[in-house]
Amino acid sequence: MWRVGVDVGGTFTDLFAWHEGTSERRTGKVLTTRSDRSEGVIAAVAAAGIPFSEIGILVHGTTTATNALIERSYPDAALVTTEGFRDVLEIGRMHREFLYRPYQTKPKPLIRRRFRFPVDERLSARGETIRPLDVQAAKAVAARIAATPIRSIAVCFINSYVTSRHEREMRDILLDVMPDAEVVCSGDLRPAFREHGRFTTAAIAACMMPVMRDYFDQLDQRLAGQGFGGRLLILKSNGGMMSARFARQHPEELIESGPAGGVAYAAHLCRSTGFRDILHTDVGGTSFDTSILPGGEPLVTRQYELEWDVPVMVPMLDIHSVGAGGGSVAWVDDGGSLRVGPRSAGSEPGPACYGRGGSEPTVTDANLLLGRLNPSLSGKFSLDVKAAERAVQTIADAMGMSLFEVAEGIVRIGCETMAHAVKATISGRGRDPRDFVLASFGGAGPMHACFVAQALAIPKVVVPAYAGVASAFGATAMDIRHDLEAFHYTPVSGADPQRIEAVIGGLEAEGRERLAADGIAPDRMRFVRSAQMRYMGQTYEVTVPLPEGEALDAAGLERLGAEFHDTHRIEYGVASDDFSPEIVSLCVAAIGMTSRLADTAATPSGGDADRGTRSVFFDGAWLDARVHDGDAMGMGAEVLGPAIIEYAHAIAVLPPGSTGRVDREQNLIVTLA
Repeated sequence: MWRVGVDVGGTFTDLFAWHEGTSERRTGKVLTTRSDRSEGVIAAVAAAGIPFSEIGILVHGTTTATNALIERSYPDAALVTTEGFRDVLEIGRMHREFLYRPYQTKPKPLIRRRFRFPVDERLSARGETIRPLDVQAAKAVAARIAATPIRSIAVCFINSYVTSRHEREMRDILLDVMPDAEVVCSGDLRPAFREHGRFTTAAIAACMMPVMRDYFDQLDQRLAGQGFGGRLLILKSNGGMMSARFARQHPEELIESGPAGGVAYAAHLCRSTGFRDILHTDVGGTSFDTSILPGGEPLVTRQYELEWDVPVMVPMLDIHSVGAGGGSVAWVDDGGSLRVGPRSAGSEPGPACYGRGGSEPTVTDANLLLGRLNPSLSGKFSLDVKAAERAVQTIADAMGMSLFEVAEGIVRIGCETMAHAVKATISGRGRDPRDFVLASFGGAGPMHACFVAQALAIPKVVVPAYAGVASAFGATAMDIRHDLEAFHYTPVSGADPQRIEAVIGGLEAEGRERLAADGIAPDRMRFVRSAQMRYMGQTYEVTVPLPEGEALDAAGLERLGAEFHDTHRIEYGVASDDFSPEIVSLCVAAIGMTSRLADTAATPSGGDADRGTRSVFFDGAWLDARVHDGDAMGMGAEVLGPAIIEYAHAIAVLPPGSTGRVDREQNLIVTLA
């Protein structure tokens, strides 16, 4: 049977598949169908020539939830909250995105104020009842919501991270009145303190439930119509997978579903290439994603923001995204300066050279004019060079520059935007980019990788064999994963190890239940323990690992404190013995290990890897660059820049002075001058 990974991006839908019996590999890439993204999934499988009846596992990454949230394109949801906390979603944390910009505006609230309903109740921070839930008021609120078309509701009471009994009582009242409603309790969804983040996360779940239910219903119908009888798994933002059933109930875990696959491929590269520290970059048609894997392990954050002051309190891979991709539109600002992005031409109409009605100049149009793109796009479809010239010429005329100077400027600015995103990611986690190897993914990634690396003084670049379908490849290399958390505040100096063990034991028991429901055998289960810790008085936490397979005792607590100091020093550059560390919450990652593609030497496609020469524009001059078929290059093959390496779904550009060598898995290792 086939194991298939499909990633639906803003411009392209990518597929990677491998056969569990023969290890045969297949790929596919089609344009994303924005009107119904499930159509792209079906088209990608068809393009790879895989019968649906022979697919055992289909792993799917999607940006449907993210797009709906950013565009606010979802049915109205309601929020029921404690009296006095109706406006938490709008008030936020009283932070300013731009300190000296007086007229900045906050993002549009996820749930409109008219659909946010307060009720009288109050729990203390210890979970004690100060005021019981006003049942009559709760029933009146339920009746008001029932009179609207809304059937998706978030219940968010203050201090429910300690106990959600009042929220559950409110949920039962709502379901008595509206049995068909979908109700989310914030304390059950994510029992974490700080009400703004918890309320926002519950609101996201409530808003996304109808959207993702409709999407998965469409996908199920289309797959069944094609004869698919296998298992559908969905990528999670934390770098794992979940069942489609669980994804319907927890859409808040789908925010970075698509890019997560690329991080999994980067972890695979760490193991296969021997590079310990990899910087992952993914350039698609619409966006640029970046993350780092120190020691081969991706970093996870609990401080992700969908937009400014819209936090999502679920563990997520620390991926930073900016609007810089092959479809990013070039434009001239009011001051006469050339800008690139963040707006993208996407797949509809796409860059001007696609010939689908687009007329604005994009990064793809610029690369085509510079000779870095083959007009036949590796046989996929013909690119319209004249249309690209007309589009870029509008910028050249406005700036009084030559066509090719502007085209190179568009690419350089796009690469600098990507480099700035990398710097923000790495500096924010206390690392130096020069210590990493840059791995470039996405159809447009290898085309820009060397230039991004040069801007960051990174000496080596890895162009993976399946760079053009990296997120889809990563989808087939993931484990099932559930992240569980329980609030448990205690200073380390006075912590009770037995109490901590009891809390963690409860989380592990819940994790076993979830993994068993996913069909994972006990011998394939793994549990990773950690604690959210901080110095006393701090307002942010760091994740500190707890030892696996051994009970925590007094000596273990002492080691935990030392481990916290070390972790804080790595993340923020400082640590202090003058302040006492404290535990805020305890966490368990329940992992169900799945089968992986065997680590074997790749087989070249055969044929001549040399495709002659082509004139390519570098640094203001036309140079003759060798053109190579990347899929036909075997282990040990060497390439000297300037050169173009054309793969089935990506194109790599090597600048003058660089050298490349192919390893056993057909990855191209590039050393920059």
